[in-house]
Amino acid sequence: MKAMQVMSALSQPTRLDVFTRLVSALPDGMAAGDLAAASNAAPSAMSAHLAILSRAGLVGSTKAGRSIVYRAMIEPVTELRDFLDQACRTTGKAGR
Repeated sequence: MKAMQVMSALSQPTRLDVFTRLVSALPDGMAAGDLAAASNAAPSAMSAHLAILSRAGLVGSTKAGRSIVYRAMIEPVTELRDFLDQACRTTGKAGR
């Protein structure tokens, strides 16, 4: 699992906002231009944010005509949650 990469990608406010919007838009997803407009981000900045989210495995994309539609990938966040849950349980037992 890429815990540090997932946490790093989501630690930036615009990327967290984009990921949250994409989760809300499941299963349809959103076009990059719509994400940029909704987040008040320049298209070039949105491309950079989406690239970081993609490298972290948090978004997937498909071409739809002249647009690229992005969808949230939930599995990395679920894996991160499980990793942190297990780490906290292990740490909590060791501290007793």
